[in-house]
Amino acid sequence: MEEPVGKRVPGARGVARLRLPPASAAGTAEDARPRAAGTSWERRYSAFVIGGDVVATLVVIASAVLVLVELTGRPYLLHASGTTAAVLCALPFNRAWSRHVLGEGAEEFRRLGRALLMAGVVVALAGLLFGALDVQPWVFAVVPLVGLVTMVQRYTLRQVLHHARHVHGTCMLPVLAAGAPGSVRDLIERTRAGAHVGWRVEAVCTDSGTGEVGGVAVAGRLDEVAEQVCRGGYRVVAVTSDPYWTPKRLQRLAWDLEGTGAELVVAPVLMEVAGPRLNVSGVLGMPLLRVSAPAFTGVRRVVKEIFDRATAVAGLLLISPVLLLIAVLIKLNDRGPVFYRQRRVGRDGRTFMMIKFRTMVVGADRIRDELLTANEGAGPLFKLRRDPRVTRVGAVLRRYSLDELPQLFNVLGGSMSLVGPRPPLPEETVSYERAARRRLLVKPGLTGLWQVSGRSDLSWDESVRLDLRYVEDWSLALDMVILWKTARAVVSGRGAY
Repeated sequence: MEEPVGKRVPGARGVARLRLPPASAAGTAEDARPRAAGTSWERRYSAFVIGGDVVATLVVIASAVLVLVELTGRPYLLHASGTTAAVLCALPFNRAWSRHVLGEGAEEFRRLGRALLMAGVVVALAGLLFGALDVQPWVFAVVPLVGLVTMVQRYTLRQVLHHARHVHGTCMLPVLAAGAPGSVRDLIERTRAGAHVGWRVEAVCTDSGTGEVGGVAVAGRLDEVAEQVCRGGYRVVAVTSDPYWTPKRLQRLAWDLEGTGAELVVAPVLMEVAGPRLNVSGVLGMPLLRVSAPAFTGVRRVVKEIFDRATAVAGLLLISPVLLLIAVLIKLNDRGPVFYRQRRVGRDGRTFMMIKFRTMVVGADRIRDELLTANEGAGPLFKLRRDPRVTRVGAVLRRYSLDELPQLFNVLGGSMSLVGPRPPLPEETVSYERAARRRLLVKPGLTGLWQVSGRSDLSWDESVRLDLRYVEDWSLALDMVILWKTARAVVSGRGAY
């Protein structure tokens, strides 16, 4: 039977429920098998997303009708109804309401953007087909405004969901992990570090069937996975690497899980490759996981270059009063130079001069050797939480990353990108291993995954892993998400010193 709303799943720390208004009572199960836990809050969250999209669409289009009637005196009812139909049909067609992507990663917003682009094209073609040549405001203003409002409301709901997971430990998907102890332990550690994903490993199946892995009790052997799912009502079955998992056994497990409501997830060997580079296709009756080469050139990179430089120009014009104020404060503080130029390593190992606002006393580089014994940085990095060389103005600038604003000039000049790996010092790259050197395949960024994931609080290995993930899985959608999250990281000041 399905778990009623508010009932605790086995081993859960809290109630798997989103703190939103109550939904209708759950129906009965289709068969005698226990249904996966957590579906009540999932249905409620999906209802809020879909309802929010519909309301946002209707409100924006109704407002557009009122404005256009006031300006032109025409009712525009046909345009309004056609645009509404186009948007509300494009969303499910592009699976923008799929439960599997709601609240997870950039894919949700990628599908939403694709749906609204399709709706705009349909409205434009319909205008040409029926001779309604005055559809330009609907294509270039109304549909994009619908997209903006729906993205904001989805982001707000996602923050409510993430808050419930981080703070209350609720709205989590109970996971049964099955595989070798080492790979299962890695999965457990990742889920604990990324609570916003919503996975909580509550039981483990291993070859031995006894003991515990990463603080989670082993519930049974690998050949008992389906039985354990039926008994515990787990929402996700995560299969990690183990010699036991042959193609026939995985297929049999998939059959056994049918009707349980549990989602089967198989972790590939290439754990750090994801997103647009992975595609599953059938060849000669066999499902094959295709891994495309990372794209370092091409049309998408040209679009990135144009976007970077246009945004840098707009940003410099917009924040020029702020730049001037910071420059005055630095000058008044100790009469020293305003900018600090430092040689950094860019794409393909080429060096360039990176520009920052000066945050340390004049001649700080010369006394660095005296502080090496107190270094708190990870790996080859040199960092001090309470660096005596930092000025009073510099401490404020560093906390909110304002010292990095002049790097927009580097972006404008083409030596840096808005989003990319952290720009390393030449002495750091000397000790780079082969994996770390892949960071130099793309331009360094003013911000990146390292910036929105803890900055100086990250270990060296974690910093390298995040940079490599960006290099391997780069996409324009990922850039947009990172830029959006950067604003939050800068405001909070977390990990900056």
